[in-house]
Amino acid sequence: MSSWSRLFQQFERNLRQNLSNMTSSLSARSPTPARPERAAPGDAEELKHAPGFQDLAKESNKQICNVKALEIKVSSSDTVKAVAGFLHTPQNYRREQAEGREKTAAILLSGAGGGVVGPSSIYLSIADKLASLRKGIPVLRLDYRYPARNKYCVPDVLAAMNYLENGFAVSRFVLVGWSFGSAPVLTVGAQDDRVVGCATVAGQTAETEGMQQVARRNIPTLLLHGTSDRTLSPSCSESLREKYRRATQGGHCELQLFDGDDHALSKNALKAEERLCDFIMAQAGEEIGAAEQESVVQKPLLDDRQRRAQMEKGGDLQGESIE
Repeated sequence: MSSWSRLFQQFERNLRQNLSNMTSSLSARSPTPARPERAAPGDAEELKHAPGFQDLAKESNKQICNVKALEIKVSSSDTVKAVAGFLHTPQNYRREQAEGREKTAAILLSGAGGGVVGPSSIYLSIADKLASLRKGIPVLRLDYRYPARNKYCVPDVLAAMNYLENGFAVSRFVLVGWSFGSAPVLTVGAQDDRVVGCATVAGQTAETEGMQQVARRNIPTLLLHGTSDRTLSPSCSESLREKYRRATQGGHCELQLFDGDDHALSKNALKAEERLCDFIMAQAGEEIGAAEQESVVQKPLLDDRQRRAQMEKGGDLQGESIE
């Protein structure tokens, strides 16, 4: 083979790889800004609970979970030294009640623009639901200091885990990430033994090398994706599942595809909520009973219009798409 032929073949391989990366990543390539590109969500009352949660509480005769807006300090030399979020905790949850037991919490991460309500406001809903179950757990909807930049988002997640461990005696974590959020989820899952479950919604493949270590540790993993996603192809989640299968020895990775659905699973948001609730509680060692499945988990807390409106208010549509 001539040197020109070899050069041409190398050029073709590089071109295919670059094209693949373009369609499988929402990670930022621009320089990191000196200041945040958007305001943090703050203490907005409208972002604390899903719109329909008060009605759910009345119908099911349940107490509303506590929700607190947070600014969690991140050990960093960067300009922004705190990451915002909303923490949902069960009523009367106390650190002393959890000490001596392996208490689990979920941390929910949004996409390339950050935000705190997730795709189709799924996070807003499941945080309310999971923290209101009879054996509910703390759930943190976490923003990013510098969205779409994994090297900064990973310390955000680790700081949040340390905050929950020190303040709430949580020792086990389930991480969930939408779109770009798959990168920090799998990166942290690969390096921190406190992670006991990973889930992604319409995940990207870029910066997800941690999937191999997640698989080697046999961490249960759930992948959700719409087959008509025009932002990140469902082949991204298929590739992640294949990475897991090749690396694991006895672990379980499930891929659930939603036929005809988009990047935010807007046609199957409630089904996605149910699946994530079941997965998260299973990693916490709890099974949701039939009564609570019907009275809590399967109840819609937002209509389609509200799901989109809350995404705009929470910042989840900045740098992201629902298509």
